[in-house]
Amino acid sequence: MSAVTSIKSNALVLYKSYPARVVKVDVKIEIELSDGKILSVRDKDVILLHPGPLTSLSKLMDVPGEIEAACEVLAGEIVTLKDLSELIYGSYSPESVWAVYKLFQENLYFTGSLDAIQVRTKEEYEKEKAMRLSKKTEALAWQAFLGRVKAGHLVDEDVLRLRDLTDFACKKSSSSRILKELGLSESIEQAHALLLKLGIWDSTFNPYVLRNGFSWDVIYPPLGELGVGPRKDLTYLEAFAIDDEGNTDPDDAISIEGDMLWIHVADVAVLVVPDSPMDLLAKKLAANLYLPEKTIHMLPPKVTEILGLGLQETSPALSFGVTLDSSGAIEKVEIVISTVKVTRLTYTQAQALLGQSPLSGILAMTKRYRQNRVIHQASQIAFPEVKIKVVDKKVDIKLLPELDSKDLVTDAMIMAGEAAARFAIDNKILFPYVTQSPPENYEIPTDLAGMFAYRRKLRPSEVKLSPDVHSGMGLLHYGRVTSPLRRYLDLIAHQQLRAFLLNQPMLSEQELMNRIGVSAATVGLIATCERQSNRHFTLVYLMQNPNWRGKGIVVEIRERYCIVLIPTLAFEARVTSSRHVSLNEELDLKVNGVDLAEGIAHFRIV
Repeated sequence: MSAVTSIKSNALVLYKSYPARVVKVDVKIEIELSDGKILSVRDKDVILLHPGPLTSLSKLMDVPGEIEAACEVLAGEIVTLKDLSELIYGSYSPESVWAVYKLFQENLYFTGSLDAIQVRTKEEYEKEKAMRLSKKTEALAWQAFLGRVKAGHLVDEDVLRLRDLTDFACKKSSSSRILKELGLSESIEQAHALLLKLGIWDSTFNPYVLRNGFSWDVIYPPLGELGVGPRKDLTYLEAFAIDDEGNTDPDDAISIEGDMLWIHVADVAVLVVPDSPMDLLAKKLAANLYLPEKTIHMLPPKVTEILGLGLQETSPALSFGVTLDSSGAIEKVEIVISTVKVTRLTYTQAQALLGQSPLSGILAMTKRYRQNRVIHQASQIAFPEVKIKVVDKKVDIKLLPELDSKDLVTDAMIMAGEAAARFAIDNKILFPYVTQSPPENYEIPTDLAGMFAYRRKLRPSEVKLSPDVHSGMGLLHYGRVTSPLRRYLDLIAHQQLRAFLLNQPMLSEQELMNRIGVSAATVGLIATCERQSNRHFTLVYLMQNPNWRGKGIVVEIRERYCIVLIPTLAFEARVTSSRHVSLNEELDLKVNGVDLAEGIAHFRIV
């Protein structure tokens, strides 16, 4: 920075990276810019380049010089503007100094500062030049790529650049250069729509698995040894594993012996012991992720093959024996490590056998148990259920029938959960209890709209180490124990119960809290992912069936639209109506378009 006394009239100075001629020096410095404009500036606002005389800025024209030769001589040295001016242009003039300054600004031959200019070596110059050429080439290629994206005509080499878009659409990155430079909104929905338009994704690609942080493929550790130990032989009992058609992980079965109902559950803890590699992976995955196109298992399928009830001649189990009192409440609980012989049935097959022993006796017990829970204000909500499957990119949706056999299984599993909790309390076992605080007001809705509204009033369930009520079940205490093949919290409960029964060390309070905390967040993501995936493929189904027509039940009325529940799809949608509609009114609907990226289906009333 020059002092006022060293700057004279007609000197060449630098003002905000532009050349200026000094017109007059006083308290301030009066300068002339290239456009003829006169400014009065402070001395610290300008840098002296050459003392002059410079009569006109128009004289600062390009001048010929020996740039490369000079750089070869001065390679690696620190020099001044004057040194470079004289060596490159053979003179020290305002014109030659300005030419050197422009070369300095290019940063190709020189680096450093105006006071200490570093001359690049030939190797440094060539490297910088090559890098710039590469950047220029890449910039041109990028613009050509954007042009192809706009036109919708991609080439093979575009795949790598499109990672920017796919990563953003799957929430692997927080921004998208492609969307930004195309002038589109940076939203995952916009990215999804563009990927569909370009044909990079088809409608059956499910982005929600990656968006929720899950992986399509899991690497499982080797299986451990199947533990040995005493088992109660219950193979003399007729035991039935009753599931949906196509179920591949049967982890529970039911039998009856006199007045005792037995709920047998796969003895997964005999193989998956605390802190083993398999246990640590199960803790991380938290549960099976059930998708229309695939199931991502918490445990390797081989574990199910070995321990799934009814998949081998006999199966190792943890069996929960329960008797009921005259009111239908649990009276006696027995838990044993057992061996069982299981027959597999679908719900439809079991339904046909409910009038025969032993299923008729099991049904009578589970009905009494349900009635008792209802008396204790269990929530009575039932929404339509469907099974969504994708086979060869074709979506199939089947409405599941309401069957007594399904209620039987549900009630038996709840019974096992209450029995396990009672056993843990009676024996002072640290145990993951599932609790739910009661709603502000208990209701018994009898229609879909009432159930839809009441569901929102229910409080979320929690997992605690101290027993408490589960209002939704109508129980004083409850735990989940019937799905250790596919839920980690159930597996933890089994590990604790099994250790107690064998008089082995159990998990400590801190160990249990850690496991509950780790799995809780993942369980929430799994529920979200399953809900989003089911909605996605329902939309795909509607796209594949553009003439779809069906019934919708009005479950909520808003100012500008109503929410309908479509039973055959188990799907909620917004519908606008030009006329007044009533709650629980049945509307005839026709699909009127689908926006897959936004996750919206449009229906009109017909």
